Amino acid sequence: MGVGLGLGALIPGLESALSAVAIGGTSLPIAIGLLLMMYPVLARVRYEELGRLRGERGLFVSSLVLNWVIGPLLMFALAWLMLPHEPEYRTGLIVVGLARCIAMVLVWSELACADREATAVLVAINSIFQTVAYSLLGWVYLSVLPGLLGLASEGFSVSIWEVARTVLIFLGIPLAAGYLTRVIGLRRRGREWYEGTFLPRIAPITLYGLLFTIVLLFALQGHQITGHPLDVVRIALPLLAYFALMFAIAFAWGRASGYGYPRTATLALTAASNNFELAIAVAIGVFGATSGEALAGVVGPLIEVPVLVGLVYVSLWTRDRLFTASQPGEPEGVVG
Repeated sequence: MGVGLGLGALIPGLESALSAVAIGGTSLPIAIGLLLMMYPVLARVRYEELGRLRGERGLFVSSLVLNWVIGPLLMFALAWLMLPHEPEYRTGLIVVGLARCIAMVLVWSELACADREATAVLVAINSIFQTVAYSLLGWVYLSVLPGLLGLASEGFSVSIWEVARTVLIFLGIPLAAGYLTRVIGLRRRGREWYEGTFLPRIAPITLYGLLFTIVLLFALQGHQITGHPLDVVRIALPLLAYFALMFAIAFAWGRASGYGYPRTATLALTAASNNFELAIAVAIGVFGATSGEALAGVVGPLIEVPVLVGLVYVSLWTRDRLFTASQPGEPEGVVG
């Protein structure tokens, strides 16, 4: 963030230089950073586990409802309640709410001792579903629903095809690359080499891509951030409320359904997380790198990462207090 703000102040013509070459409306350097963010985490998804869905129907349906019905509705409500007069930031938050978490939740699941196989199945399904449904849901929440509720339409004139194009580029391309990498890698070298050697080698690329993208985005957003520092705080507040509420709702849902700690933690962390890489890509591709929507997208991961780390500790705290080893889905040796 600091480096980005410094570059923005020192290089006045940086915006024009970054926008000289664009992919899908996004400057080439930022597009490269976004694609680098997505590829390693999608190469980690266990697509071969999709066949397990037949035995995980209840968990799958619960995750589907939480991620694609309750989550977007909650973010829509919070955005309108807490930012009623800020259409750009409000739109950016809704874009974040529609981007359901995919591979990053594998990290939270591992740290929280959740069910890693169930997490892999949900991540694979979310990745595929997101590619197909994101643009349609974006059109519904950004154009249709506000009109039905009689809300102001300012800042919500978004073409479904603009969103679809961005999703296909910044999720479809790395999803296809990640899938092919996994299939070819497992077939030629085996799981032990692929997950023990190859994935650790490419994993840092996600962090480098994220840092590179954040530097460029803050360079472009520098004047807006330094001129309106309280706006960052205003964007952060509904995000904090969203993550906490989604985690609490999903965790209560999982415990009431008798899933046991590992699957309850998987359900809660998956529901509380968001695919901020895709949200940033859509905000930049549709609204521009210097827009308020892009700023909201950039603030998203800066709030989400520390909050989700905190929620991992909350999950672990509940493990010995709310669950017993005899509950369904509790592997031997987890409790105690």
